[in-house]
Amino acid sequence: MQAVIFIGLQSSGKSTLFNQMFRYSHLLISKDVVKTRHREQRLMQVCLETQLRFVVDNTNPAVADRQRYVLSAKAAGFEIVGYFFDVNIAECLHFNRKRDIDRQVPDVAIRDAARRLELPRYAEGFDRLYRVYWKQNQLKIEEMSHESI
Repeated sequence: MQAVIFIGLQSSGKSTLFNQMFRYSHLLISKDVVKTRHREQRLMQVCLETQLRFVVDNTNPAVADRQRYVLSAKAAGFEIVGYFFDVNIAECLHFNRKRDIDRQVPDVAIRDAARRLELPRYAEGFDRLYRVYWKQNQLKIEEMSHESI
């Protein structure tokens, strides 16, 4: 049983990573898809009750944003894995402009998420944390040590 929590600005590569790594093994939970926090929470509850692996694909910039998932999943016995998308604002704005027009978010939303972004820490309840970044047009992943954060 695994709960994966994505942490990163809009257009940082979260959905790309989901499609590359988790599409066929984990259920996607995204407020962009289900539209309301209530539906999101209900879907997560079904995952917890049925022991179904899931990925939360939201920005989750602050500790408080992540705790709604981490605490519930931890209490249900899930392994909690975080992926921190270490992508700067300029790159996110650039990637956002490359999206289809109906998927673009306002620049102010990216800047606001960046202002609220708190680095994830193992102390929040994560069992493993990874840093995700872009290099030569590919997503790269490295495990974050307990000492590095």
